Amino acid sequence: MATKIEHCKRIVTVCQEHNVFLAVCHVLRYLPVVKKIKQLIDNNVIGKLVSIQHIEGVGFWSFAHAYVRGNWHNERESSFSLLTKCCHDLDLIQYWMQPRRCTYVSSFGKLTHFTKENKPHGASERCLTCSVEQTCPYSAKKLYLDIPNRGFPVSVVVPDIEDGEDWNSIRTKVTKALETGPYGKCVYGNCDNDVVDQQVVLLNFDDGSTATMQMVAFTQHSWRRTSRLFGTHGELTWRGENTIEHYDFLTQTRTIYDETDLSPGGIMTSGHADADFFAMDSFIRAVASDRSDLLCTGPQDSLTSHILAFAAERARRENRVCSISEMM
Repeated sequence: MATKIEHCKRIVTVCQEHNVFLAVCHVLRYLPVVKKIKQLIDNNVIGKLVSIQHIEGVGFWSFAHAYVRGNWHNERESSFSLLTKCCHDLDLIQYWMQPRRCTYVSSFGKLTHFTKENKPHGASERCLTCSVEQTCPYSAKKLYLDIPNRGFPVSVVVPDIEDGEDWNSIRTKVTKALETGPYGKCVYGNCDNDVVDQQVVLLNFDDGSTATMQMVAFTQHSWRRTSRLFGTHGELTWRGENTIEHYDFLTQTRTIYDETDLSPGGIMTSGHADADFFAMDSFIRAVASDRSDLLCTGPQDSLTSHILAFAAERARRENRVCSISEMM
């Protein structure tokens, strides 16, 4: 919504005053598998939901690309990484927990690894001239040059790739960009980065239920979310794909729910595991039919998710438990 809490609140106020349809692109709520998890919770399939454990594995190279060298590396230029990367995740927790309301938040984390103190001996300011580049997993050469690629993330480094352009031409452009631009810099102290690379958030809800959300840069897979939802009679596990595993305590059996889906008309979709399509489809149908109830991520719900992020960051910075009421 915005990078300051007062701006988020103002957006919601203006939308309400002028009866404007607004849907924030917390697109994961629109995924069939995410909706199925909510349905299972509401149908008491696992009894009373008492706790959620959620992990957002950013991926070692992805974090270096976006949050050390890239657009979201510095709070002054964008915002803190919990907001820019994980407002989706806090929104998921809020969605699954509804109608419960979060009351208190605490959080811990820091910029652990991508600092000048961790710069290897002999490393230079840029990967292409670095004597220890071959021993570095965050090498820009490995990420952008060693494997021919015209798509992401190379297309971010060189956005003017033409259709049909051969790899030799693209490689020349990429090499020049790495020699002069931000994506060729050493990740250890040369990128003016200050956002945290690992953080954990602890949330307490008004009925005593709890949740944890962990963001960590140092994972094998990129953008891999894992969720475990613990109920009094069972457990749900979601590994960021289209299936949900349900374990029933009474029968001690496992059931797999497969929510693999096609968009209407049988057209395969893409973008955030197809969530982008479902979000846009919902928004268009809501506007066309003048039905705001078709929006899963309207202004008030999205404001609440953002408040959780701002509260968690305040708790982390001030090393205390933050009451949600003080953020309202």
